[in-house]
This record gives sequence, structure tokens and C-alpha cells, in this order.
Amino acid sequence: MPQNHAPVGRAALWMVGAILSFSSMAIAGREAGSSLDTFEIMTYRSFVGVIIVCVALTLTRSWKQVRIGLFRLHMIRNLAHFTGQNLWFYAVTVIPLAQVFALEFTSPLWVLLLSPLLLGEQMTRPKVVAAALGFIGALVVAQPNSGQLNVGVITAAVSAIFFALTIITTKKLTQSEQIGSILFWLTIMQLGMGLAMAGWDGQISVPSAATSRWLLLIGCAGLTAHFCVTKALSLAPATVIVPIDFCRLPMIAVLGITLYNESLTLSLIAGSVLILVANYFNILNAVSTKTTHPTTAKSQ
Repeated sequence: MPQNHAPVGRAALWMVGAILSFSSMAIAGREAGSSLDTFEIMTYRSFVGVIIVCVALTLTRSWKQVRIGLFRLHMIRNLAHFTGQNLWFYAVTVIPLAQVFALEFTSPLWVLLLSPLLLGEQMTRPKVVAAALGFIGALVVAQPNSGQLNVGVITAAVSAIFFALTIITTKKLTQSEQIGSILFWLTIMQLGMGLAMAGWDGQISVPSAATSRWLLLIGCAGLTAHFCVTKALSLAPATVIVPIDFCRLPMIAVLGITLYNESLTLSLIAGSVLILVANYFNILNAVSTKTTHPTTAKSQ
């Protein structure tokens, strides 16, 4: 029995690392956003990422992983991620952090809706129920008819769509690309995109010493978070990992209250619960489908 629980325990520890990384990136993004625009934040974040990825590929002698064959798909993926990440960084500077995270959790639900169009996957009744439940939750969080709908809420919600496109294109890439290649093109391409957008007016702000520390944290936390999630998923099933990931929401809510005196409304709590339930229902349905139709699930 202890042997069976050991991988789950290690996976939980990796997810603690992911939660801390995502949360620290949100706080660092808000702090850096006081003196830099989102394009500048993305430029410096990508610069840190390029250094980390290149050092890692060199130390592990893994440069052979980097290929150029799927350059176009890498470009589409990174355009989607770059757009979503910029919108996300803007949102964390103008609305409560818990609200940003709640709307971000609608990404898997957008994947449900977009996968039939982009991946040819079947849209089933349980998927429709999960998507509908999740989007009702998103409406409760956003409160479009109460005067609470603003640019920050809209950018957070739209960022989730671009994150969903990132997930879909990443799924395609992982069928033939290794993680080293994906991370290399992620950081290189987004560094170029960041430089182009941040410097379109001929001016790129140089960060102060204090802001540089936040940028370093953003760059390290971004890579660390995704590495921790990937590692956790290699040790335990998604039905175990995703509920742990949901702990990001109450944690960032507590941090928002403590650090920025943000309020926690009933609508935010209720909408967040609906979004999380919808995501978990979708995961349980996916696991049930794989168990019932193992051959079909494998072919997809």
C-alpha cells in the first residue's frame, strides 16, 4: 500500500510547487506592471526563459531535440500563448487576482468547444453539460449585468480562449516534438514577439533593480510551474492532479486579501465553484470513456 501511495504523494508535492509558482508569477506580474507594460514584461520574461532553456539543453546535451520541421505550428502556438499571456498579465494588474484565476480555469472548457473544430474530436453530451456549467460559472464571476464587467474582466476571459488554443496546439506538437524543442521555440519566438511589440514606438523601458527581481521571478516561475505540472502528471492521473491545482484559487484569494486588501464576494465564490465542478466533471467523464472504450481512446 505505501508503494501505491508514494507516487501520488510525490505528485502532490510537485503540484504544491506549481501552485506556488503560478501564484508568485501573478504577484510578480502585478508588481512589475506598475512600471512596465505587458509587452515589456513578456520580453524580459522570455529573455530569462531563453537563458534557462539554453543552459538546460546544454547541460543535458539535448540540443538534438530542437527541430525546425514544425516551425509553422510552433509559431501558431506561440502567437496564441503570447496573446493570452499578455492579456493575463494586464488582467492581474487591474482586477482581483482570484477573479483572474477563476476565469483562467475556463480554458479547459474552451478546449472542449474548440477541439471538435481543430482536432476532430467528438462533442458528447457530458462535454456539452460540462461546458455549459462552466460558462454559467464564468458569467457569475464576471457579472455582466451588474456593472462589474470591465476591461480587466474581459481580458482575463479572452486570455482563457487563447490559453485553450495553446493547449490544443501543444497537444498536436507533443505527438512528434519533445519538451526541449517546444520550450526552446516558446522562449525564442516570444522573445522576438515581445521585442517587436514593446519596441514598436522605439522605446523599451529599462527595469529598475527592484523591478528586475520581479521579472526574474516571473521568468523562473513560468517555466517552473509548467515543469511541476508535467512532472506531477507523469506520477499520478489527472483526476488526482487537477483537484490539487484547484487549490490555486483559494490560495490566490488569500494572497489577494492579505497583500492587496482585495474583497472576496459571494458571486466570485459561487462562480468559481461552478467552474471547478465543471472541469472535474469533464475529467471524470474522460476517465470513464477511456475505461469503457480503451481502444478508441488510445487512437484519439
